[in-house]
Amino acid sequence: MKRLEEMQKSEQLVIEALAFIRGRSLSETFCIVDEAQNLTPHEIKTIITRAGEGTKMVFTGDIQQIDQPYLDSESNGLVYMIDRMKDQNLFAHINLMKGERSMLSELASILM
Repeated sequence: MKRLEEMQKSEQLVIEALAFIRGRSLSETFCIVDEAQNLTPHEIKTIITRAGEGTKMVFTGDIQQIDQPYLDSESNGLVYMIDRMKDQNLFAHINLMKGERSMLSELASILM
């Protein structure tokens, strides 16, 4: 925990809410966007268009775990980004097929 605090203090690690990304440029940055299945296509676009030179972005999410009532497995920003960017040289997509929690967790994800 101390190492994380040191990284935050030296701004090697910055954790921010999406509300603070507008108007910024993220240059020479490794940006991780977690729970991207809960973002709208507009929010995904807002994040990606902040990327400056040398920036790499990683979006993670599970379209079976959408928490937003107005999004579904076809309308969320993660699926939108994958569909729009899939044939671009600057883009890669990895789909992990196996859950890492438990068989019960995986079964609930499928059935519920």
